[in-house]
Amino acid sequence: MKNELEFAKKLAYDAGEIIKKYFNQSDISRYKSDNTIVTKADEEINQMVIDRVRENYPEHGIYGEEDSFGKDRSTLWVCDPLDGTAAFTRGLPIAVFSLALVIDGQSILGVVNDPFTDRLYFATKDSGAFCNDKKISVNKNRLGERDSTIDCSYSPKRNRFNLTKVFYELQQTNRISGLGSVVRAGIMVAEGSIIASIYCSPKPYDIAALKIIVEEAGGRVTDIYGNDQRYDRGIQGAIISNGIVHDEIVKTIKDEK
Repeated sequence: MKNELEFAKKLAYDAGEIIKKYFNQSDISRYKSDNTIVTKADEEINQMVIDRVRENYPEHGIYGEEDSFGKDRSTLWVCDPLDGTAAFTRGLPIAVFSLALVIDGQSILGVVNDPFTDRLYFATKDSGAFCNDKKISVNKNRLGERDSTIDCSYSPKRNRFNLTKVFYELQQTNRISGLGSVVRAGIMVAEGSIIASIYCSPKPYDIAALKIIVEEAGGRVTDIYGNDQRYDRGIQGAIISNGIVHDEIVKTIKDEK
């Protein structure tokens, strides 16, 4: 996957420059029909990904948050051009770029660029996970241990799953945070900063790159009920964890279902 990885890294770095270009600029965002925010950075990056993939891998498709091309193909580049849009438009430097190469629904390559900290995360199948060429790994913490933190950007009105009781239960012995970017939170799982992130939406482009990066770092990524899923179509949310706490979180969710 050397050529594909270098291609993805270059896209990620260029996307990061676009993110920084629009950061703290006025009049760059609008609301879409689903009441979510889109910025000029989202649209410019998404179009750049489409243009580059069509030029370099014309047989591949693109599944992007803002626009797609050839989405029914077996090999897809699945892209979230800017995750953390709401925070980004409020001047919080949390936004990241996420891109995965997905074949027959399975992620085999992933890159995430955090341009505000100059950190590029990447992984390919069976090769480990890295941050700026330094290998990373999940922590070994368990639920209820000191500093055990679970991230969830959750709103009962806007998410598919009603997990209010679940988070109340988990909060009794763990910290619950809401970073505002599931991709950034997932990367924190991969590098051992937090134990898990719970995602309650059906968007595959938020999780596709995390699937390969977190699992190559020794963690685990499934749907909200602990099942494997495809990343070339809508998903059943996601649990992103260090693996150790995964089954306990799944059990808590199933018990409260």
